[in-house]
Amino acid sequence: MVKLNRIYTRTGDDGMTGLVDGSRVGKNASRLVAIGEVDEANSAIGVAIVALGDGPLTSDLARIQNDLFDLGADLATPGEDFEPSAMALRTTPAQVARLEREIDAMNEAMPPLTSFILPGGTPGAAALHLARAIVRRAERAAVAAAHDVAINPAALAYLNRLSDYLFVAARHVNQKAGGDVLWVPGASR
Repeated sequence: MVKLNRIYTRTGDDGMTGLVDGSRVGKNASRLVAIGEVDEANSAIGVAIVALGDGPLTSDLARIQNDLFDLGADLATPGEDFEPSAMALRTTPAQVARLEREIDAMNEAMPPLTSFILPGGTPGAAALHLARAIVRRAERAAVAAAHDVAINPAALAYLNRLSDYLFVAARHVNQKAGGDVLWVPGASR
Protein backbone atom coordinates (compact mmCIF):
# COMPACT_ATOMS: atom_id res chain seq x y z
CA MET A 1 0.00 0.00 0.00
CA VAL A 2 1.29 3.41 -0.94
CA LYS A 3 0.91 6.20 1.58
CA LEU A 4 2.13 9.69 0.70
CA ASN A 5 1.95 12.24 3.46
CA ARG A 6 4.18 14.69 1.63
CA ILE A 7 4.67 15.13 -2.09
CA TYR A 8 8.14 16.62 -1.98
CA THR A 9 10.98 14.77 -0.29
CA ARG A 10 14.02 16.76 -1.43
CA THR A 11 15.82 13.44 -2.05
CA GLY A 12 15.99 14.13 -5.79
CA ASP A 13 17.43 17.62 -5.59
CA ASP A 14 20.86 16.30 -6.53
CA GLY A 15 19.59 14.82 -9.81
CA MET A 16 19.36 11.28 -8.45
CA THR A 17 16.31 9.14 -7.78
CA GLY A 18 15.61 5.81 -6.15
CA LEU A 19 14.69 2.55 -7.81
CA VAL A 20 12.48 -0.14 -6.31
CA ASP A 21 15.46 -1.93 -4.75
CA GLY A 22 16.65 1.26 -3.04
CA SER A 23 19.56 1.88 -5.39
CA ARG A 24 19.96 5.41 -6.73
CA VAL A 25 20.49 6.43 -10.34
CA GLY A 26 20.68 9.69 -12.24
CA LYS A 27 17.36 11.09 -13.39
CA ASN A 28 18.80 11.12 -16.89
CA ALA A 29 19.61 7.38 -16.89
CA SER A 30 18.04 5.53 -19.82
CA ARG A 31 15.86 3.51 -17.44
CA LEU A 32 14.45 6.75 -15.98
CA VAL A 33 13.91 8.27 -19.40
CA ALA A 34 11.79 5.23 -20.30
CA ILE A 35 9.81 5.52 -17.06
CA GLY A 36 9.15 9.19 -17.80
CA GLU A 37 7.98 8.42 -21.33
CA VAL A 38 5.62 5.73 -19.99
CA ASP A 39 4.26 8.29 -17.51
CA GLU A 40 3.63 10.75 -20.35
CA ALA A 41 1.91 8.02 -22.38
CA ASN A 42 -0.29 7.22 -19.40
CA SER A 43 -1.20 10.90 -19.08
CA ALA A 44 -2.08 11.07 -22.78
CA ILE A 45 -4.39 8.08 -22.35
CA GLY A 46 -6.04 9.99 -19.50
CA VAL A 47 -6.70 12.87 -21.89
CA ALA A 48 -8.18 10.40 -24.40
CA ILE A 49 -10.48 9.01 -21.70
CA VAL A 50 -11.79 12.50 -20.97
CA ALA A 51 -12.30 13.17 -24.70
CA LEU A 52 -14.16 9.88 -25.19
CA GLY A 53 -16.47 10.02 -22.18
CA ASP A 54 -17.97 6.96 -20.50
CA GLY A 55 -18.16 3.64 -22.30
CA PRO A 56 -16.58 0.22 -22.71
CA LEU A 57 -13.50 1.61 -24.45
CA THR A 58 -12.83 4.05 -21.62
CA SER A 59 -13.12 1.22 -19.10
CA ASP A 60 -10.48 -0.70 -21.06
CA LEU A 61 -8.30 2.40 -21.25
CA ALA A 62 -8.57 2.89 -17.48
CA ARG A 63 -7.33 -0.69 -17.02
CA ILE A 64 -4.50 0.04 -19.44
CA GLN A 65 -3.57 3.10 -17.37
CA ASN A 66 -3.22 0.85 -14.36
CA ASP A 67 -1.14 -1.59 -16.44
CA LEU A 68 1.14 1.29 -17.45
CA PHE A 69 1.65 2.30 -13.83
CA ASP A 70 2.63 -1.30 -13.10
CA LEU A 71 4.87 -1.27 -16.18
CA GLY A 72 6.62 1.82 -14.82
CA ALA A 73 7.24 -0.08 -11.57
CA ASP A 74 8.56 -2.98 -13.66
CA LEU A 75 11.00 -0.64 -15.40
CA ALA A 76 12.07 0.74 -12.00
CA THR A 77 12.87 -2.74 -10.68
CA PRO A 78 16.48 -3.75 -11.44
CA GLY A 79 17.38 -7.36 -12.03
CA GLU A 80 16.92 -10.13 -14.54
CA ASP A 81 14.16 -12.09 -12.83
CA PHE A 82 11.02 -10.97 -14.61
CA GLU A 83 8.58 -13.24 -12.80
CA PRO A 84 5.97 -11.31 -10.83
CA SER A 85 6.16 -11.70 -7.06
CA ALA A 86 4.86 -10.10 -3.91
CA MET A 87 7.85 -7.76 -4.06
CA ALA A 88 8.08 -7.14 -7.82
CA LEU A 89 5.43 -5.89 -10.22
CA ARG A 90 6.22 -7.38 -13.60
CA THR A 91 4.39 -7.13 -16.90
CA THR A 92 3.32 -10.56 -18.10
CA PRO A 93 2.77 -12.17 -21.51
CA ALA A 94 -0.90 -12.62 -20.52
CA GLN A 95 -1.31 -8.82 -20.48
CA VAL A 96 0.13 -8.64 -24.00
CA ALA A 97 -2.22 -11.42 -25.13
CA ARG A 98 -5.21 -9.55 -23.68
CA LEU A 99 -4.31 -6.48 -25.77
CA GLU A 100 -4.08 -8.69 -28.85
CA ARG A 101 -7.56 -10.14 -28.21
CA GLU A 102 -8.98 -6.65 -27.77
CA ILE A 103 -7.29 -5.43 -30.95
CA ASP A 104 -8.73 -8.37 -32.88
CA ALA A 105 -12.23 -7.77 -31.47
CA MET A 106 -12.21 -4.08 -32.46
CA ASN A 107 -10.67 -4.83 -35.85
CA GLU A 108 -13.33 -7.42 -36.81
CA ALA A 109 -15.99 -4.79 -37.37
CA MET A 110 -13.82 -2.49 -39.50
CA PRO A 111 -13.01 -2.59 -43.18
CA PRO A 112 -9.38 -3.30 -44.06
CA LEU A 113 -7.10 -0.34 -44.58
CA THR A 114 -6.67 0.73 -48.19
CA SER A 115 -4.71 3.89 -47.42
CA PHE A 116 -2.64 5.35 -44.64
CA ILE A 117 -4.79 7.37 -42.29
CA LEU A 118 -4.24 10.77 -40.77
CA PRO A 119 -4.27 11.16 -36.99
CA GLY A 120 -7.53 13.01 -36.59
CA GLY A 121 -11.26 12.60 -36.87
CA THR A 122 -13.24 12.95 -33.68
CA PRO A 123 -11.66 14.56 -30.61
CA GLY A 124 -11.51 11.15 -28.93
CA ALA A 125 -9.85 9.49 -31.92
CA ALA A 126 -7.36 12.35 -32.26
CA ALA A 127 -6.47 11.98 -28.57
CA LEU A 128 -5.99 8.23 -29.08
CA HIS A 129 -3.68 8.90 -32.05
CA LEU A 130 -1.64 11.29 -29.94
CA ALA A 131 -1.44 8.72 -27.14
CA ARG A 132 -0.32 6.13 -29.73
CA ALA A 133 2.54 8.36 -30.89
CA ILE A 134 3.63 8.95 -27.29
CA VAL A 135 3.48 5.20 -26.54
CA ARG A 136 5.73 4.59 -29.55
CA ARG A 137 8.23 7.08 -28.09
CA ALA A 138 7.99 5.29 -24.74
CA GLU A 139 8.70 2.02 -26.50
CA ARG A 140 11.77 3.48 -28.22
CA ALA A 141 13.03 4.74 -24.85
CA ALA A 142 12.47 1.34 -23.23
CA VAL A 143 14.30 -0.39 -26.09
CA ALA A 144 17.18 2.06 -25.67
CA ALA A 145 17.23 1.34 -21.92
CA ALA A 146 17.36 -2.39 -22.69
CA HIS A 147 20.75 -1.77 -24.32
CA ASP A 148 22.04 -0.51 -20.95
CA VAL A 149 20.17 -2.57 -18.33
CA ALA A 150 17.99 -5.67 -18.17
CA ILE A 151 14.41 -4.79 -19.15
CA ASN A 152 11.51 -7.22 -19.02
CA PRO A 153 10.80 -8.44 -22.59
CA ALA A 154 7.07 -8.59 -21.77
CA ALA A 155 7.16 -4.87 -20.92
CA LEU A 156 8.68 -4.13 -24.32
CA ALA A 157 6.07 -6.31 -26.04
CA TYR A 158 3.27 -4.61 -24.07
CA LEU A 159 4.36 -1.17 -25.24
CA ASN A 160 4.63 -2.39 -28.82
CA ARG A 161 1.17 -3.94 -28.73
CA LEU A 162 -0.30 -0.93 -26.93
CA SER A 163 0.58 1.39 -29.82
CA ASP A 164 -1.26 -1.05 -32.13
CA TYR A 165 -4.20 -1.11 -29.72
CA LEU A 166 -4.44 2.69 -29.66
CA PHE A 167 -4.26 2.87 -33.47
CA VAL A 168 -7.11 0.37 -33.84
CA ALA A 169 -9.08 2.07 -31.04
CA ALA A 170 -8.79 5.42 -32.87
CA ARG A 171 -10.05 3.76 -36.06
CA HIS A 172 -12.87 2.16 -34.07
CA VAL A 173 -13.95 5.53 -32.67
CA ASN A 174 -13.77 7.20 -36.10
CA GLN A 175 -15.65 4.31 -37.72
CA LYS A 176 -18.63 5.11 -35.49
CA ALA A 177 -18.43 8.74 -36.68
CA GLY A 178 -18.16 8.14 -40.43
CA GLY A 179 -14.76 6.58 -41.01
CA ASP A 180 -11.06 7.20 -41.08
CA VAL A 181 -9.42 10.40 -42.23
CA LEU A 182 -7.46 9.19 -45.24
CA TRP A 183 -4.08 10.40 -46.39
CA VAL A 184 -4.16 11.76 -49.93
CA PRO A 185 -0.58 11.56 -51.27
CA GLY A 186 0.52 14.82 -52.85
CA ALA A 187 -2.82 16.52 -52.20
CA SER A 188 -1.29 19.90 -51.44
CA ARG A 189 1.18 20.16 -54.31
